[in-house]
Amino acid sequence: MKQLNYFLSLLLVIIVFSSCERDAPPDYQVFYYPPDDLKVLEKHLDIPFQGTYDYDVTLPQHLRGFGVAANFVANHDRATLGRVLFYDKDLSRDRTISCASCHLQEKAFADNEVKSPGIEGRKAQRNSQALGAIVNFAAYYGVNRFGSNAIQFFWDERAATVMDQCKETFANENEMGMTMSQVVSRVKEKEFYPVLFKKAFSNGKISEDNVLDALAEFINSMGTFNSKYDQVRAQENKPMNQPFSGFTAMENLGKELYVNNCASCHGVDFSRPTVLMAHNGLPIMDNDRGKGNVTGMASDEGVFKVPTLRNIALTHPYMHDGRFATLEDVIDHYSFGIENHANLSSNLKDGNQPKRFNFSDEEKGALVAFFETLTDESFISDKKYSDPFIN
Repeated sequence: MKQLNYFLSLLLVIIVFSSCERDAPPDYQVFYYPPDDLKVLEKHLDIPFQGTYDYDVTLPQHLRGFGVAANFVANHDRATLGRVLFYDKDLSRDRTISCASCHLQEKAFADNEVKSPGIEGRKAQRNSQALGAIVNFAAYYGVNRFGSNAIQFFWDERAATVMDQCKETFANENEMGMTMSQVVSRVKEKEFYPVLFKKAFSNGKISEDNVLDALAEFINSMGTFNSKYDQVRAQENKPMNQPFSGFTAMENLGKELYVNNCASCHGVDFSRPTVLMAHNGLPIMDNDRGKGNVTGMASDEGVFKVPTLRNIALTHPYMHDGRFATLEDVIDHYSFGIENHANLSSNLKDGNQPKRFNFSDEEKGALVAFFETLTDESFISDKKYSDPFIN
């Protein structure tokens, strides 16, 4: 009798579950956003609706142990919101300029302008810095929001944090021309932002701090370490002063020239520069004295941030004022164009005179070939960093 009861109970369970499977809608989906919120988002944005993109960053082994953090654990909802803010042109005074106007994904988040476009047809003071020149913002700068990092922001390092940098860019009269209260008001005008802020922050508040925090989260999530250089370095696990079998002869020659002549400033592994700021022998133009404009000190005149060189082949024109159109022009400067100055970097001096690297045409071509191995095609096409607006 017990066996019969057990058999009948088991049969009933099988019938019930079979019926549930049959009756379930074949196209049933669980959405990340409530239905009403989803309707709002779908009208405006091309973002994942069943979750978020993964904005966590884990650096490969060959980039660890050089003073950079190995991981960045992102708040994915906050980074999603930051992505939308980054591309929103309505956050500038004349509604024509977004952060992305000067930082184009296909150009490694630089642009190809000598000086970047701003509101009302104006031009920025300097050439746009490539956000994709850095292996990862959080690893490079840290995520400290209180300004204690050794490396700071802008060509003259006048900003202490990503949030400070974003705030200054909004306020700059040649760029976006907005106070933060005006930015917050513009954000509140749009029906989709409350949905995103509710997901990103426990208080759901549209505020200055939350706007800047979301932008910082998105920028901090950018990671570029899948170039040919990175792939070969990771596979072969060789130090930089040895030839890579995955490189051509020209690429290896360029790498050797880079290590022997350039790495003393820009860094050997493309995670951090060896020298943070330097005078590189450029004559002053447009009365732009670099850090000297900030501090007023003669010892800072002509001193600018030393960039890292990831994706360098994409980010022309070069230097803080975009004076060099090509990589060949840059190499020519270091070959024979360095001018003497009291603040000239010691790495660019031969005694009391400027160095003359005198690269041959073959060496110039080899350096360019090596720099092209630093291009990360996956980074510049990654959907999670792209424009999320439908129209």
